[in-house]
Order: sequence, then structure tokens, then C-alpha cells
Amino acid sequence: MSGWSFAFSRKWAGYLALVTVFAIVCVCLGFWQIARRAEALHEINLIETNWDHAPVPIDDALPTLRSYADGQKYLPVTVSGTYLVDEQRLVRNRPGDSGPGFEVLTPLQLSDGTVFIVDRGWLPTGDSPEAPSSVPDAPTSPVTVVARLKAGEPHIAGRTAPPGQVQTIELDDMQKLVGQPAYTAAYGLMASETPASADRPQAAAKPALDEGPHLSYAFQWFVFALLAFIGFGWAVRQEYRVVNSEDPEEQERSAERERRKAAKARTDAVIEDEILDRQH
Repeated sequence: MSGWSFAFSRKWAGYLALVTVFAIVCVCLGFWQIARRAEALHEINLIETNWDHAPVPIDDALPTLRSYADGQKYLPVTVSGTYLVDEQRLVRNRPGDSGPGFEVLTPLQLSDGTVFIVDRGWLPTGDSPEAPSSVPDAPTSPVTVVARLKAGEPHIAGRTAPPGQVQTIELDDMQKLVGQPAYTAAYGLMASETPASADRPQAAAKPALDEGPHLSYAFQWFVFALLAFIGFGWAVRQEYRVVNSEDPEEQERSAERERRKAAKARTDAVIEDEILDRQH
């Protein structure tokens, strides 16, 4: 077998198939990173647009109990009512500045009897990781709350929690808990309440406007895909030289490569000698 005919053998066809599969995987991972960057940019846009927006009445933002659109994330709403303190729940395993902790969910009953779930803030774990040291009391008198909207969380099968706690902010379950009509598409991260309580859980901080390294990761995956084919081409070329080592033309090219290497080595040696001479 001479010339390039070896490249059409089953062995090299297999190598090409492996390289192609690898490159396809790399390209898919690159586009996945681009999609993740698009999600991050969308999140940044929501934060910039909604976080500091003037609060709007909840009836305007959520005209029905099932109303909520993705573009309303972090939009501040005003809602007035009375906390159902007996139905308050702690959400487990929530990260904070000092480690894992709990979110405090307190249902707020409006004057028409409907309920809006308010996340009053975050608490660190106490002496035991199973509960905070203490939970600040919610006001028992009527309050007006400014809260930033977020979508409810999905159900996670097989996860349980101790009495008085929940694993996720699943609004349908909270509605069953309070036994009253409730907003089941969105809840609110409390920004403020009037009159203000003497103590409250730690308020949610404004998320960082950071798109992450997704673009650079995508570029790296695309480069890996390209390098796979470059490496394959280099391997085919090396095999060609071995297979055709007896060919006069290839022997001439091989000799020329050796001469270039020798010339470069001599040139490097001369440069090194000159440097040494100057030092002496």
C-alpha cells in the first residue's frame, strides 16, 4: 500500500469517525455554553429592568391568582394584608453569605381573603443544622409589603422536611396549607414592610450582574473541535511519510527536512555562542 490509499482503509475510517464524533460533541457543548450565556444575559436584563422599578399594585401586576410572566421576575409589587403567622414555614437548605440556612415563608392574607406568599428573608442555621437559632416574629397587625416577584418552584419527588419546614417553595402546597385561595404562580421576596418590624430575616441581596465565563468556554469547545481535525490531519501525514518512506520523492522531502533541522540547530548554536561571548 503506497501513496494515500492507506487513508481509505477501515482503520483510518474508524479514526475519522471517532474524531468526527468527538468534534460534534465539542460543538454541541459549545452551543450549550452559548445558550447558558443567553440565559445569563436574560437574567441580567431582568435585574437591570425590574429590581429598582417603582412598585406596582399586585392587582395590576397579577390580575389573576395564576398570572405571572417570565419578564416580571424581580418586579416590585405592593400588597396589603395580615400575616398568617401560624402557617409560616421555613424553606430548608438555602444558601446565604455565611453558608446554608433557611428562607422564611409567611402567607399574607389580603382584604378579599386571598393569600400571597411572602419570603421575608434568610436565616442562618443555629446550633443544630436542622433549624435556625430563632425566627423573628412577623407583625400581627395589618401591613403593607413591597415584594419582588419570583416564580414558584417545582415539586421534587421523594424529598421530605420536618414539621414547620418545606423543601421547596411549591405554591400549590402552600395554598393547601392555608386552605384559602392563593397566588400559585408567583411569590414575593420582601423588600420592605410598613409598619416595619423591630427585627426581620436578612433581606435578599441584589444578584450580581455577571454573565459568567460561558463565552470563553464556548470558544474553547469550538477550538477543541478544530484541533481534533488538525491532529487527525497531522497523524495522516505522519503515516504517509512512514508508508512512503521508500518513495524517492518522499526520501528527498525527508532529506530536505533534515537539512532544515540541522541548519536551525546550527543557527541556534551560533546565537548561543554569541550571547556567551558577549557575556564574557
